[in-house]
Amino acid sequence: MKKEIITPQEAISKIKDGMTLMIGGFLGGGSPENIIDALVESNLKDFTIIGNDTGFPDKGIGKLIAAKKVKKVIVSHIGTNPLTIEQFNNKELEVIFVPQGTLAEQVRCGGAGLGGVLTPTGVGTAVDEGKQKIELDGKTYLLETALRGDVALIGASIADQSGNLVYKGTTQNFNPLMAMACDLVIAEAEEIVETGSIPMEQVHTQNIFVDFIVQHN
Repeated sequence: MKKEIITPQEAISKIKDGMTLMIGGFLGGGSPENIIDALVESNLKDFTIIGNDTGFPDKGIGKLIAAKKVKKVIVSHIGTNPLTIEQFNNKELEVIFVPQGTLAEQVRCGGAGLGGVLTPTGVGTAVDEGKQKIELDGKTYLLETALRGDVALIGASIADQSGNLVYKGTTQNFNPLMAMACDLVIAEAEEIVETGSIPMEQVHTQNIFVDFIVQHN
């Protein structure tokens, strides 16, 4: 079955104020830039964003930060975006810092139907404040609970018409995990090809996880 190909404006019509959005990308690489631009131009606001980072002021998630569309981010770092730091210091933006590997595992757990993951990362640091600790075989672990979102906005290199996705190089990053961890998944693809054009062993995200496709331009 072919997936519906929609415009960025149609994509953001499915998003509401205050939603939790998972947005793929690493410093903007692999981010759905056209959809992000449409969000920036819209009146939508008060998002919670789950992503690896907040990009740069003019790239990736950072454009939403610059437009003050975001009330909270759950990320592994913010150091490349001075506007995130400024809003955080001014208490305009809540920032939840999560070690990168832990963040990936929390999203993976959300997509796999798991409650969370046990990790030793962060034990004895500020990361473990207020979190449940579990002792196993004499070692202390933190229970990091699963993360899910309302909408995943992901960037793909290639999509076929049925919604199977391929990510080239490092653009794969968080995209496949996020496609499994949200109620609605919108993929922005640089290229859309006929169904059957992508060898099945090269598919990174299967079409069952994808709801709509946006053509990147």
